[in-house]
Amino acid sequence: MIIVGATENIIKMAKENNGTVTTAMVAAKGFSRGNIKYLVDKGLIEKSARGVYTLPGVWDDEIFNLQNRFKRGIYSHETALFLWNFTDRTPNRYHMTFPINYNLSKPKEENIRCVQCKNALYDLGIAEVTTPGGNTVRAYNIERTLCDILRTHSRVDIQIVTEAFKHYAARSNKNIPVLSEYAKILKVETRLRSYLEVLL
Repeated sequence: MIIVGATENIIKMAKENNGTVTTAMVAAKGFSRGNIKYLVDKGLIEKSARGVYTLPGVWDDEIFNLQNRFKRGIYSHETALFLWNFTDRTPNRYHMTFPINYNLSKPKEENIRCVQCKNALYDLGIAEVTTPGGNTVRAYNIERTLCDILRTHSRVDIQIVTEAFKHYAARSNKNIPVLSEYAKILKVETRLRSYLEVLL
């Protein structure tokens, strides 16, 4: 059923949300999916990914789309460094961390580099960050990310690691107590110490 006024409201929601609207946002406002289909058929919005629609001409935000599809995925490692502007290397594959019991077959089909961790570690340091397309996604904060890239299985290029730590050392709002606490939890204290001794 098409609600009169719903279509205008959905367009308005998209305009207020950087040109993007999701099925979940529309449903939360009490509008039916039929309204989305109507807008797509009329060419007023375009399907960007499953459950994600954009106004015509809006840049397709792949980082936002992927998290919308895999809601339990948190951007981590090199992708988190990129989102926090700690590396100028654009990831050719996105890194996401999932809970230990999550089925990774679908994200792997999308060429996502998947990491799994225990539930106690999964929630550690989740923050919100803005994508280059201007949308909000969830990624690990910079302190958690710096500890993650020091872990042996992360296999992050040493040059990227060094650059990220130099960048962090130069920041005025660095939080060494939090960084040290995360290093303890993630068992990278010794490695962290060797970087900090050189830089601080």
